[in-house]
Amino acid sequence: MTNLLKRRLALLASEQARPLLLQGLRGIERETLRVTAGGHLATTPHPPALGSALTHPQITTDYSEALLEFITPAEHDIATALTQLDAIHRYATDMLGQELLWSQSMPVPLPPEEEIPIAWYGTSHIGMIKHVYRRGLALRYGRAMQCIAGIHYNYSLAESLWPLLQHEEGASGCLRDYQSESYIALVRNFYRTNWLLMLLFGAAPALDAGFMRGHEHQLQRLSDDTLYLPHATSLRMSDLGYQNNVQAGLVPPYNTLPEYMRSLARAVRQPHAPYVAMGTRRDGEWVQINTNVLQIENEFYASIRPKRVIASGERPLEALCARGVQYIEVRCMDVDPFSPVGISLQTARFLDVYLLYCTLQQSAPTSHAEGIENATNFSLAVKEGRRPGLALRRHGIAVPVQAWGRELLDEMEAVAALLDAQHGGTEHADALRAQRGKLADLDTTPSAQALEAIRRHGSFAAFGLAQSRLHAENFRSRPLTPAQRQAFAAMAEASLAEQATMEATQSGSFDDFILHYQARTPAQLCEQPCTQ
Repeated sequence: MTNLLKRRLALLASEQARPLLLQGLRGIERETLRVTAGGHLATTPHPPALGSALTHPQITTDYSEALLEFITPAEHDIATALTQLDAIHRYATDMLGQELLWSQSMPVPLPPEEEIPIAWYGTSHIGMIKHVYRRGLALRYGRAMQCIAGIHYNYSLAESLWPLLQHEEGASGCLRDYQSESYIALVRNFYRTNWLLMLLFGAAPALDAGFMRGHEHQLQRLSDDTLYLPHATSLRMSDLGYQNNVQAGLVPPYNTLPEYMRSLARAVRQPHAPYVAMGTRRDGEWVQINTNVLQIENEFYASIRPKRVIASGERPLEALCARGVQYIEVRCMDVDPFSPVGISLQTARFLDVYLLYCTLQQSAPTSHAEGIENATNFSLAVKEGRRPGLALRRHGIAVPVQAWGRELLDEMEAVAALLDAQHGGTEHADALRAQRGKLADLDTTPSAQALEAIRRHGSFAAFGLAQSRLHAENFRSRPLTPAQRQAFAAMAEASLAEQATMEATQSGSFDDFILHYQARTPAQLCEQPCTQ
């Protein structure tokens, strides 16, 4: 344990700071495909009973009209957020009739590309730009790739903790910058160790053979319609998933927030020849927002993002540069096929321990060479994480993956104890103990358990459908109360009304709107002086 970690843990254990540990915020975004009762992609429109995908605060769509995204409010206790996520699932399941929520990160057997429906958000300018962005994703990466689902975990410390930490450490400068750079330090530590999350929680070792669509690959055949890698943890996070060679090296080492911002701002301004050849319009319709490396900042596929809540119409870069980092979003977590809502409370408790550890631990500046080492470790973990004798590189030295994992868990013990002391009980220590068990026996990891279940069912699709039906039965066996149903129905109705108002009251042309949006691409926003 570093001296910095010891000092920070001692500060957080003080009478003044300890209550603040429970004042941070947690939230979950869970993606899931709507599928038919027989396990095929649903091609029906987004159900009106679920409200407007544009304006509903908790139920929306991601890439495809069939790819639902459930969003919990930010809560101080992740258990509360999970209770709300469960309620969203129960309401959606009730409204979907015979359709099911897909239980896996990798998609069902998909129809031809042109039959995968792109999400539609209505005719308002905001709705249309969301749709055009997704048209661009289809052109650039293909529609099948955009049907992969995941869990996003949003995490922040209490705002009132940052001035205490800054004062204790005698850090100069304004609070906004101290907080932002502390979150960037968290991100650096995350990239150094995120392979551990893949080993412990990766749950996508196989996929439907049709997903590859004739592309070359190194996967092995498990059955006639299932491909896999024998020691993989998460094919979703491999180069089969949300990876794009155009983005390789796009963002330099995460050493300061301005560096990160300038890199993204450059990418949304820099033309890319293949995208230029595609153009922005076909037959008079917009098919992508622009022809640059990134259409918008969110096209940068990262396993973690520094974030700030944005105002309507505001760009993420504008918000970050103007007001600094507010929270981080972990994006590498697979959907847990054995959990009805895609993530268990025990997993979430561990994430809280791990992310607080990444925040408090020493975080030296990184380098390009370390970035390559981190990326290589991550790639090995997702493709070969359970391979006997696997070793990763730490500062150029080979370290057995299980030994390194045990070292990290040892260092997290004090963090878990601190959280349990304030929260009450032993849930964080128990979550840590459960991960030790996985490290001791890699056959107990979710990826190994999923692979065994796929073998028993005969194929990836059969296992996915069986789990989807099982989860649907779980949700239907616990119907919402009349008051809960009414609250969701009212939320849906209000969201539809809000979308209708937006469409009825907007002015100007969409062409002018999209050109104005592009003109607002930030270039020097991070040079704004800090006044906080």
